[in-house]
Amino acid sequence: MSKHDHPENSGQYKGLKVNAGVQAAPMVNPYFQRVRRKKLTVDDYVSGILDGDRVMLSRAVTLVESRLPEHQAIAQQVIERCLPHAKRSVRVGITGVPGAGKSTSIDAFGMHVLEKGHKLAVLAIDPSSERSKGSILGDKTRMADLSKQEDAFIRPSPSAGSLGGVARKTRETIVLCEAAGFDTVFVETVGVGQSETAVHSMVDFFLLIQLAGTGDELQGIKRGIMEMCDGIVINKADGDNVKKAELAASHFRNALHLFPQSESGWTPRVQTYSGFYGLNIDKVWKMVEDYIEYVRKTGYFEYNRNKQAKYWMYESINEALKNSFYQDDRIKELLPRMEQAVLEDRISSFVASGKLLEAYFRDKNQ
Repeated sequence: MSKHDHPENSGQYKGLKVNAGVQAAPMVNPYFQRVRRKKLTVDDYVSGILDGDRVMLSRAVTLVESRLPEHQAIAQQVIERCLPHAKRSVRVGITGVPGAGKSTSIDAFGMHVLEKGHKLAVLAIDPSSERSKGSILGDKTRMADLSKQEDAFIRPSPSAGSLGGVARKTRETIVLCEAAGFDTVFVETVGVGQSETAVHSMVDFFLLIQLAGTGDELQGIKRGIMEMCDGIVINKADGDNVKKAELAASHFRNALHLFPQSESGWTPRVQTYSGFYGLNIDKVWKMVEDYIEYVRKTGYFEYNRNKQAKYWMYESINEALKNSFYQDDRIKELLPRMEQAVLEDRISSFVASGKLLEAYFRDKNQ
């Protein structure tokens, strides 16, 4: 009896027979041939982006987000070549607490923008897990109408990284999108912590989405975000919630008078709308248009753009210095020892940091 035969087929078993069965299909298609992608040059990326090729734009953004030194080198060359073709868009930052309806609202605002003949890029920052560092990147599922449009580009990015959830790479991605011909850019924040400050420093108009009927409508006023916003909108103003939304709006209007006038000289407006039902979307966008017209006339638009460029220059320096410090071989060796000494109360945190910095600069000066 062959070793592949079933024992039941031997002569000692009467009336039993087990068929051999069907051989399992291979896991990999035997006809599959791996196609190697052509290695793209800087010229390939730049020409594709300037031609409005969305696939090439996506691949360039992936390079920008990559941490590999060779990818970063190419990405910086691409950005530098695209810079003369950028700065032609209106950049709108959109924030609000989780559940305020940011993605649904962006879908509604975006469709309105497209109907007015614009091209829209949406950079949605997705919260990353602190434990697994994973991110769902599911914003497109909540932008059902916008994701089908030819003139819309939606790029979800994981928030893992710096600036409380907004990667520094977002500003560089804006440059690529503008070079690709997108004249309106939405940047959606995670809605928690320091990310609002980062987004505020890269957009022209900062929109805060609030909800009514969730308890203390003035809770948000206690935070510095109120001083950053150029407009406040109360979402879900539909059905039985309309009166609550109007009441919340009046509270916010009254509260805004307590804040000092913004640097731009613009007085933030408050509107109610429904992102789900598409109510008063035109009024919200009219507020954005009025603001842009106002700051262009006063000269604040260009002044703010220049201030932001300077801010990100210093942020880039800080990021580079921090990376250089932690990648230094001497610091890698010394850091665990200093950390242990602090935990054992042998030295203070300040003394430990001073010793580490002294070792770093001594190493660099040698």
